[in-house]
Amino acid sequence: MNQSTLRRAQPLVTLLGILAAILILAAADRSTLPAPPIAKKIPKVTEIHGRKLVDNYFWMRDKQNPEVKAYLEAENAYTDAVMKPTLPLQEKLYNEMLSRIKEDDAEVPYKDGGYFYYTRTEAGKQYGIRCRKKGGLSAPEEIVLNVNELAKGHAFMSVAAYNVSDDGNLLAYTTDDTGFRQYTLAVKDLRTGKQLADHAERVGAVVWANDNKTIFYTVEDATTKREYRLYRHTVGTTQPDDLVYEEKDERFEVYAGKSRSKGYISLVSASATTSEVQYISADQPLSMWKVMEPRKQGVEYYPDHNGDFFYLRVNDTGRNFRLVKAPVADPRRQNWQEVVAQRPDVMLEDADFFKNYYILHERENGLPQIRVTDLRDGRSRRIEFSEPAYDVGNYANREYDTNQFRYAYESFITPHSVFDYDMENGTSVLLKEREVPGGYDRTRYQVEQIYATAADGVKIPISVVHLKGAKLDGHGPLFLYGYGSYGASMDIDFDPEVFSLVDRGVAYAIAHIRGGGEMGKAWHDQGRMMQKKNTFTDFISCAEYLVAQGYGSEDRLAIEGASAGGLLMGAVLNMRPDLFHAAIVGVPFVDVINTMLDESIPLTVPEFEEWGNPKEKAAFDYMISYSPYDNIEAKNYPNMLVKTSWNDSQVMYWEPTKYVAKMRALRTDHNTFILKANLSPAGHGGVSGRYDRLHQAAFDYAFILTQLGIEN
Repeated sequence: MNQSTLRRAQPLVTLLGILAAILILAAADRSTLPAPPIAKKIPKVTEIHGRKLVDNYFWMRDKQNPEVKAYLEAENAYTDAVMKPTLPLQEKLYNEMLSRIKEDDAEVPYKDGGYFYYTRTEAGKQYGIRCRKKGGLSAPEEIVLNVNELAKGHAFMSVAAYNVSDDGNLLAYTTDDTGFRQYTLAVKDLRTGKQLADHAERVGAVVWANDNKTIFYTVEDATTKREYRLYRHTVGTTQPDDLVYEEKDERFEVYAGKSRSKGYISLVSASATTSEVQYISADQPLSMWKVMEPRKQGVEYYPDHNGDFFYLRVNDTGRNFRLVKAPVADPRRQNWQEVVAQRPDVMLEDADFFKNYYILHERENGLPQIRVTDLRDGRSRRIEFSEPAYDVGNYANREYDTNQFRYAYESFITPHSVFDYDMENGTSVLLKEREVPGGYDRTRYQVEQIYATAADGVKIPISVVHLKGAKLDGHGPLFLYGYGSYGASMDIDFDPEVFSLVDRGVAYAIAHIRGGGEMGKAWHDQGRMMQKKNTFTDFISCAEYLVAQGYGSEDRLAIEGASAGGLLMGAVLNMRPDLFHAAIVGVPFVDVINTMLDESIPLTVPEFEEWGNPKEKAAFDYMISYSPYDNIEAKNYPNMLVKTSWNDSQVMYWEPTKYVAKMRALRTDHNTFILKANLSPAGHGGVSGRYDRLHQAAFDYAFILTQLGIEN
């Protein structure tokens, strides 16, 4: 059959695909399916601002109540029954995704002190093996930490902190084996391979002083998970560790770090809008901490060190930050000297210092940029990138006195690539592009950066990838992803799993909506607090624009968002259920009012400056007008897969569970509506092992493809 015949046949192929999907669902004849679980109702009334809020499913918060677990198990059983006809497709997708991964692989080694460090993977093993070589890459390999060994006997394993002392003798690291993101500190003697007795619970940041025996670490509150204390510990001692600092303001969290120069250790106290820094010499771990500049509401500043100066990224003259320097002897505001002014069209996201150079991580026109400046003569240049949508950032740069800057680059179609950039000559050298087996060919795909017009006239960027030469006639399948919160930017990375959609003709798009940070700090401001609804209407505008431009049809439009992106899903499904055919609502923050009224729940108080405090009437009135749980109505909704984890620490399991229970009681359609709950150890991001994650992705994609009328 020639190409013209294929094009003419496409509407018939599309129709046949949809009919095939109907047949798949019909195979799971509803008469043979178990009835979906119906949760009992126990009304709980909350009176606030003259209103009575009735929550029939508040009882699901009691994790010790066996009825809660039983309900989730019933939901899983129903989900398994609904998805059973897709098991062959799930297996096919899993094998496809696995075929695109080089199972035996190694990262590019980076130099730190006298060693080269890297992580490698072995076929059949879920986790990476962290290694090093002394002196050069031809030296014998030393395994520093085999995460597969740590994971034995555990269904979940995550390593967060991973810091080697400057002399290379001791490793301080933290692990979580439940998914709740509560990490335990351990210390390993790399000379003997033995685990030491040193131990601490609920640990966040870990920093070595220059004496190679003192560790500073932050600790989170056991209930709220707010990191609020800094402790000092001497390796090998058993007496209680010294409490260095406790942050009393519940809006603020603390984190610690050491400058690349190894000159200073800093402790940052930061809320969503304000920060304050304390510091000591890394050579003097017992010295008194000094405040760099007292906190001022609405002003954020973050330091680095070089020579006789601290360099601070600060937003005191504009939302997009400027760069200033101040003498180490007295870094108070009165001594700040401007180095780079605030620019309304360029967001200064980070500043990174080496002995003779500094790196500015900037954002302009929705894209990340890297600018390199020579401190000796002021010469400045950007590293150029040619693709219309991509992601780029710091890779691993531990050496201070060097002219080499290492960065990682990727895009929809360019696999994760590591470059060395010569800061003296302005040239990049590719060190490694991650191999993608399975016949991957980037020339088959087209990447576009397009713009939808929001309800108020603002242009919203959308990144799209689809098969090159695809006929965008408004009949094809379309997938749209969104997030839009916390100023986080959804930059375009390489995800080999996505090609299981795109190779089947799906146009895959990401909406860079307000509330994110793609277009600078103002972009975040326009989608938070009392402007949060812009996030939702922007997403709707992006979906409408994609359909209008022929990238897909409404009856074949699937959407996804997770966490705060799950809030986005819940909101737009309430607002425009007619626009979408299917949705994945991942670990969704949907019970906005109940959660933000409860200050004992993790994240609540620090996030008053992102969402608002519903104890204030104006904020309550605005928040309840979009809160997904509070706005479920008796009407038709699209096909939906809702996901949660029993040990999720960011969005507690009961939010998605209550959301599903209430929607089951109210929705009037007969569309597919399922809840997938990870009841074995899993966290906010789901499972932890790389093969387990592929099975998770295959399940999600089988749901999406089936709903889009694609059977294989």
